[in-house]
Amino acid sequence: MAPVTLTTDNFEDVVSGGTFVIIDFWASWCGPCRMFAPVFERAADQHDDITFAKVDTEDQPELAKAFEVQSIPTLAIVREGTVIFQQAGALPEHVFEDLIRQAREVDMQQVRASAQ
Repeated sequence: MAPVTLTTDNFEDVVSGGTFVIIDFWASWCGPCRMFAPVFERAADQHDDITFAKVDTEDQPELAKAFEVQSIPTLAIVREGTVIFQQAGALPEHVFEDLIRQAREVDMQQVRASAQ
């Protein structure tokens, strides 16, 4: 499934509606962002149980600020409304796939318990 374009208008619907969302913060002028885009899109095609979303930081600076994005590309993984991972930098495909595997294995009950 193609990545969703995430904006301030649809953020709540996408993030609260999806139990597992991976967000790519990017900009058109960013070389590493353009290099990572096909990796992100292939992963979106392979993992149809995950919502893949893209935030154009030039078009949506409020979202970039809310996530405290300081360099791009930045990936954020949100599960059940909680950010469980966020990191700047383009990832090679095998590393990104391993990150997705690890994010699937996160015990969300434990995450919620430790947040209290």
